Amino acid sequence: MRSCGVVVEYNPFHNGHYYHLEQARKHSGADVMIAIMSGHFLQRGEPAIMDKWHRAEAALKNGADLVLELPFLYAVQHSDYFSQGAVQTLAEAGVDAICFGSESGDIDAFMKAYSHMNDYQEEYNTALRTHLNEGHSFPESSRLAYESIQFPSEAVDLSQPNNILGYSYVKQIMSYAPSVTPLTIHRKSSHYHDEHITGPIASATSIRRQMIEAGALTKETKQTMPAEVPDLLDDYKNTYGCWHQWEAYFHLLQYKVLTMDEETLRCFHGVDEGLEYRLKRVMKKAVTFEDFMNRVKTKRYTWTRLQRTMTHLLVGTDKDEARRGLRETPPPYARILGMNETGRKYLKWAKKETETSFITQPQAMQHALLDLESRAAAAYYSLLPAADRVSRLNREYEAPVILSTNM
Repeated sequence: MRSCGVVVEYNPFHNGHYYHLEQARKHSGADVMIAIMSGHFLQRGEPAIMDKWHRAEAALKNGADLVLELPFLYAVQHSDYFSQGAVQTLAEAGVDAICFGSESGDIDAFMKAYSHMNDYQEEYNTALRTHLNEGHSFPESSRLAYESIQFPSEAVDLSQPNNILGYSYVKQIMSYAPSVTPLTIHRKSSHYHDEHITGPIASATSIRRQMIEAGALTKETKQTMPAEVPDLLDDYKNTYGCWHQWEAYFHLLQYKVLTMDEETLRCFHGVDEGLEYRLKRVMKKAVTFEDFMNRVKTKRYTWTRLQRTMTHLLVGTDKDEARRGLRETPPPYARILGMNETGRKYLKWAKKETETSFITQPQAMQHALLDLESRAAAAYYSLLPAADRVSRLNREYEAPVILSTNM
């Protein structure tokens, strides 16, 4: 079975994601589409609008055959670690190709950028350190460093968010799994950060924004999703009383920051360079999560970087366990969130032909990354009423989502 992997978050699943899966299958000639998906918390440091099980079900109903979970520690990281965890897991699972969406849509442009970077890696690293020492954020320092080594005009534009992430995928594929074919699909219609819906293909940002502001799925948001997804979103909110967003967690975050001393705060992943003092000072004045973020962010501490740090604070990721976990490559297991009959057939082959430890339930294996996963689930579901909270936490120890291919 020829297989193609995609790295996804599906927050929520929309028509652009459907198009990506459809085109990835077409361009790769895949018999099976394997999605590696962030769990309850996402790469930009946000809680997913609904949990990983419902998002996995949406994926399986709309073109994915097997859904694997990207471990929390890799999921809530900058692009290099995020791509490392995703690409290495897919490669170990035996995929033939990995296809990502990008503003470029031209894989040759990514390969030219990779080749140029190899020739100027030392100069890039020097420029990156210089700009970081000047107080620029990591994304801005990277952009300035790329400019300093004068990328050729035919190379990919690394100022665009999906191009940046795509370039990280290419780097990981070429250095870790060069037998895997990198492919890219041009993103249609909307840009990653677009905040307004302008048609049937819209950014996840614009869809979430309108859903949260309206407190419901509007006609406009429904037109951006395949037919089954609005029902999943409505059912989740009707059953559990919420779609997850940072504002609802703010009281928990405020409690944690204000009841810890600076020395304790300093132990958490992402709390660096004296940030603990700023967090304590600002948290005493903030009344909402947005208010807190606007007060605490700086040129160096961007909104996204701070959101990741706040997620690790909420979950309790300390620096030592993060350092140990990220050093362990490739990730030591591939956890299955869901599959259909095609995915099940592929899995039967992969268990024989690869050395990957595929697990369906965390109790099947003892590992620090799985312990962290259970804490992430506890933090994520902490908003729910007690009975629902217990029910969803127990779901973590049950079988994956399994759907018939003929649905």
